Amino acid sequence: MHKKINLFIAEKPELAKAIVAVLGKGQRKEGYIACEHNIVTWCFGHMLALYDPEDYNKQHKRWNISHLPLVYIPWRKKVPHDKKRQVSIIKTLLDQAETVVHAGDPDEEGQLLVDELLQHLKCKVPVKRLLINDNNPQVIKKALNNMKDNSHFSGLSSRAEARSVADQLYGYNMTRLYTLAARQKGYQHLLTVGRVQTPILGLVVRRDQLNATHKKTLFYVVKGTFIFNDTKVEARYCTQEADLTDDKKRLTEKGFAEKIAALITNKPAVVIKSETREKKQSAPLPYNLLKLQADASRKFNIKPDQVLKITQSLREKHKLITYNRSDCEYLSDEQHEDAPAVLNAIAGTANVLSGPASAANPNFKSRAFNSKKVGAHHGIVPTQTTGNFSRLTDQEQKIYLLIARAYIAQFFPLYVYKETVLEIHCEKHPLTGTPLLFTVTGRIMLSPGWLTLYRNDKGNTELPIISQAADFSNVRKTMQGICQKGQAIEQETQPPPLYTMSTLLKDLTRISKYVEDPIIRQLLREKDKDKAGEYGGIGTPATRSAIIHNLFERQFLQEKGKKIISTTLGKEFFNLLPEVATRPDMTAKWHAQQKEIETGELTVKTFINQLVSYLSEEIERIKTEGLNIEITGERCPGCQRGVLTRRKGKNGFFMGCSRYPECKATYPCSGKKQQRITPTMQH
Repeated sequence: MHKKINLFIAEKPELAKAIVAVLGKGQRKEGYIACEHNIVTWCFGHMLALYDPEDYNKQHKRWNISHLPLVYIPWRKKVPHDKKRQVSIIKTLLDQAETVVHAGDPDEEGQLLVDELLQHLKCKVPVKRLLINDNNPQVIKKALNNMKDNSHFSGLSSRAEARSVADQLYGYNMTRLYTLAARQKGYQHLLTVGRVQTPILGLVVRRDQLNATHKKTLFYVVKGTFIFNDTKVEARYCTQEADLTDDKKRLTEKGFAEKIAALITNKPAVVIKSETREKKQSAPLPYNLLKLQADASRKFNIKPDQVLKITQSLREKHKLITYNRSDCEYLSDEQHEDAPAVLNAIAGTANVLSGPASAANPNFKSRAFNSKKVGAHHGIVPTQTTGNFSRLTDQEQKIYLLIARAYIAQFFPLYVYKETVLEIHCEKHPLTGTPLLFTVTGRIMLSPGWLTLYRNDKGNTELPIISQAADFSNVRKTMQGICQKGQAIEQETQPPPLYTMSTLLKDLTRISKYVEDPIIRQLLREKDKDKAGEYGGIGTPATRSAIIHNLFERQFLQEKGKKIISTTLGKEFFNLLPEVATRPDMTAKWHAQQKEIETGELTVKTFINQLVSYLSEEIERIKTEGLNIEITGERCPGCQRGVLTRRKGKNGFFMGCSRYPECKATYPCSGKKQQRITPTMQH
């Protein structure tokens, strides 16, 4: 090893290998690869973790409401036990480095991940920034020739640091506050609060409430069956301002709807507009993690956290797919050159797809290949590795086939269809005298293209609606006809449907549509303006599945068939919390402040101090007012204030007062009591 080296620090081992493949002449060592005067080492995700409360003060390991708020400024970080060996290796290499190349992912977390390690190891040499979002050799070569000084990216690191510290302080303080306040009333459940977790719970609880309290109302659709030169056309009446309608412009007056239906029956009609166009539709984009989780749930009932484990295995153990935690659906332009090799690998791995893979045209370039839309990672696609399909588990096979099919579809022809839009006048409005307008759109398939790969994919909302019987292209403008029959069809408004795993995951990418405050809604959308597939969401692809899993584990959510609903505990806990905790507003406000941190308008310390002020106010309020709940259970005979709860001591189970240590009364255990929160008011 040279005494003075250029040290590359990659975020992941696979990125390190890709860099070495470009640098050349690599020799594998423990924890790094030597390439002449370059050394490439790697991290395994974040190599540092924020101190836990007990790391600052041993007394804080025990939960005590008098310790709140927990405030640690300045905050400190530690090296987890399983990362110590690699950090030691990086430190040794850093001591010999003449320059460092920061090769974290090109996003704020990737920036922080290496920056915090360099700061921890007291790096004193110049640092360059290598931005790679694709392990394609051409992309890496281009990135190596366009490195900048790492100091240009310090704002990204600061905003990631701010969010990380704030999430920890918010979670620790709010979880201990509500758990301990409930415990004082005798309730022993862990009541966890998180910036992302709790708004997800709020999303489900509110949907449950809307579904349960929905009061159906009736509305009416008027349809006319028209005949033009032997072509039957069913068209729908377009309401006018003079009509009595609901907020969705649907007729609400039965008598009027029936009057219109009777008015047009057996009356002449004329086509005032006829437009026929040939249209083309591109294949669905490759998967990102969330879309893959949603489809796996819809098709196979595989849970999101299971999909994460399955894709991790397909990527790391079998080497069959690319990075699996991506939030992007696009691929770089350079990846198009890999198409022949990837299609061959699919054909060699999955026999069921060998025909489609062979029929694919690797020269065809779909909309998926767009480097400008690739973020920190590209979409999840198969690699050039051929695997043994029989060695994959049943679920691994299913997930691989989904990913492979989406990739093959990028090299199939476009789906082509013919669309005809008709507008028809028949009779006049009884109040305004204006012609009654009816419209219909008909579509027929001309060429299936990529759709042949998705023929049996029921419930896929990305697929086009086809009606072979709806060819109206021979119905021309000014053509005269007759309304054979008018109908007034009574329909009921439907409640918002209960969530399924698939629909919940998709809503997490567009939670902004449920935000009433237009400023907050816009802030959420602004947060995701450069992220394809995200429209004002909450959480990240890597964290959402774990958070949903925790909501089930903590008994806040449950499954009823394929529906996801809140439990009694989830509803009761929701009712205890302030509204700001159960809505995504905090994420939106933090995003705005973190943008100011990135540009230097706001310091991380100021941001954290503002959060501490809010937490202090909430803690003081709960300490003063307590929680407005009653716990069913036997009152403590000793103090008459607490409730007896079952506990375990060194001599076995006993009944103790919920107000311990204020009341230390104990009694023999007579069996486990079932507890419920009963809120007496909602904040």
